[in-house]
Amino acid sequence: MSRPFASVRARATLAATLVVAVALVAAGTAVLLSLRSNLLGEAGTQAERSAREVATELAVGTAYGELSLDVDDRPVQVVDEEGRLVAASEDLERISGTGVDAVKPQPAAPAPADGADDGEDDGADGGADDDADDDDDDSAESLEPGEIGARTTVSDGSATIDGDTEDYRFAAVPVETEDRGGLTVYAGAPLSAEHGAVNTALTVMLIGFPALLAVVAWVTWLVTRRALRPVEGIRREMAAITASEDLARRVPVPGTHDEVARLASTTNETLTALESSVERQRRFVADASHELRSPIASLRTQLEVAAAHPELLDLDGAVEDTVRLQRLAADLLLLARLDAGERPADARVDLAALAREEAEGRRGVSVRADPGVTVAGSRGQLGRVLANLLDNAQRHARSTVEVSVRRDTAPREDGGRDGGGDGGGDGGVAVVAVADDGEGVAAADRERIFERFVRLDAARSRDDGGAGLGLAIARDVAVRHGGTLTVHDAPAGGALFELRLPGA
Repeated sequence: MSRPFASVRARATLAATLVVAVALVAAGTAVLLSLRSNLLGEAGTQAERSAREVATELAVGTAYGELSLDVDDRPVQVVDEEGRLVAASEDLERISGTGVDAVKPQPAAPAPADGADDGEDDGADGGADDDADDDDDDSAESLEPGEIGARTTVSDGSATIDGDTEDYRFAAVPVETEDRGGLTVYAGAPLSAEHGAVNTALTVMLIGFPALLAVVAWVTWLVTRRALRPVEGIRREMAAITASEDLARRVPVPGTHDEVARLASTTNETLTALESSVERQRRFVADASHELRSPIASLRTQLEVAAAHPELLDLDGAVEDTVRLQRLAADLLLLARLDAGERPADARVDLAALAREEAEGRRGVSVRADPGVTVAGSRGQLGRVLANLLDNAQRHARSTVEVSVRRDTAPREDGGRDGGGDGGGDGGVAVVAVADDGEGVAAADRERIFERFVRLDAARSRDDGGAGLGLAIARDVAVRHGGTLTVHDAPAGGALFELRLPGA
């Protein structure tokens, strides 16, 4: 039975773990990319610094053999305008990524004569200058002799120095010399630090992320289990209540004042309402059985006596018991329909005409009614209310019963008025009052008499009184029509039953 709750815990744990995993992967990727970018940028800066140091030496006329090419064991190449390697690091064995794969400087072509050498040099220089002046390529940079280019080109490659092969970031810096023309210096900075840092960070993430996800899953599982523990307590108690059918039990209410606590409180309120409903139903069934048993037993006795001694048949008593049984069955059926939620009809009912109709033929009953007092509802059910009130009043009256039908125009508690107008069914409150001159109803009993199968001590005789359902039916019908039914002291000293209904 606990699997649904375990499933909730599992789903919550899985969802939390997936969310954290996605966040960690995204954050880790961003960290790695940022780290790699910063380290590559730092390597490029170091390579550019090394290249510019060599370019500075070339700009001031330092000979190739005197250049600082072996500082920090970094690969350095010096290439002339024709792409020929003119200087390189001493222990450089292999290089890629600079565009020049040569690792040993190439000797310059011998000049045929001094004048020719001068002419060639001048021609070469002039050609270089002409090229620099006439080149329309956007990437070309025109430099003066002794000037170092401001633009740096960066590329990635690898090199082998003294038997050690590594990846490098190369920076290319152009420089213009007075006697050797335009040169390009390639210097590299190792990427071992970048690779090491990225690999270390990746290793830490690959080890740490699963551990962190395991911690998140474990904590989420514990927190979810703790949060759902009151729910499990509620479930167990509800299961026990269902098994024992003991509606007096209640589920535990945690002191957390959260949604679970409100769920427990609502569950207890539902159990209270259910217990009250079941208890009313049990009392109703018990009382109905008791009330039905009496007329059925009496009628059976009379029939058995009549079967044995026909001359002793009490026909009037048998008819009276049958009528009483019929009325009781009708009352029980009506109560059953009301309890089932039967909605009253929406017809217009003239209360004055209905009151006169119900009072017709009753001795000692007078009717005083305003014309045009109408309500919306079931004529049959409202007629049953008036009939029950008149039966009750006649049963307790000494001589007279007065029925009045009016619109109530008295001020309400909120300062407004309940009705008014010309009585043409324009709303307001319709009031039907049934008063008798009997002994009245004590204040302590004025609510109890509307309970089912309740008869006061003075009316306990089943020969004179009913089954105690008339007033209960009357109030139920009044409530279902949106009205009220109360009892007060009558002006003549008896009981005054007042039915108030919303006007049509």
